[in-house]
Amino acid sequence: MKILLVEDDETISFGIRLALVRKGYEVACCSGMEEGRSMFSPEFHLVLLDLNLPDGSGYDFCRWLKERCNTPVIFLTVRDDVKDITRGLDMGADDYITKPFHIAVLESRIQAVLRRVFGENADMASENMSASHVLVCGNIRLDKKRMQVSVEEKAVTLTSLEYRLLLMLMENKGCILPRSRILDKLWDADRNFVNDNTLTVAMKRLREKLYHTTCIATVRGIGYRMEEKE
Repeated sequence: MKILLVEDDETISFGIRLALVRKGYEVACCSGMEEGRSMFSPEFHLVLLDLNLPDGSGYDFCRWLKERCNTPVIFLTVRDDVKDITRGLDMGADDYITKPFHIAVLESRIQAVLRRVFGENADMASENMSASHVLVCGNIRLDKKRMQVSVEEKAVTLTSLEYRLLLMLMENKGCILPRSRILDKLWDADRNFVNDNTLTVAMKRLREKLYHTTCIATVRGIGYRMEEKE
């Protein structure tokens, strides 16, 4: 898997590249927007993108890229304001990681994005995810073929809305899902839009039925993320 890293801090860039190369990725580094544009090609499977670049904004680079192809983008930035995060996700970024971060977290989020986009073709896909009809997160297991959910091998009965909500979260494990994106995807049994209050209630009941799981994290002011917990 080829990754383009657009980061102007040489120390951060060196550390990220070293860690990812050790994991088997091929990483190309550049320090600015124009250099990134000249280096980019559709052969890259993922772009790691800083927001604050010396010759422009990461938002501009992301917009430029998305107009040409659908290569996944993960923002890496010190800017943790809700408006900044929402803006990045709304323009098509697949995730948004604020600095400082642990390299293991970055590796996990990269794998999650690549699994979601490339499925079984992702070099770093885990064994659990290679069986495309079975999704696993922590002690939660979802079998898409049988439409069955279990926690520690105990069957869990969910409503249609709760099941579809959990499926969406697990198919995007490791990625932030804004509430607006979830609402766009979810319909009730009568093909009516699910409203914001219904989503809040459904999420509360889903967590309860999953034995108050901590695998579903709330990203305050934005949405939710399914993530592994030790």
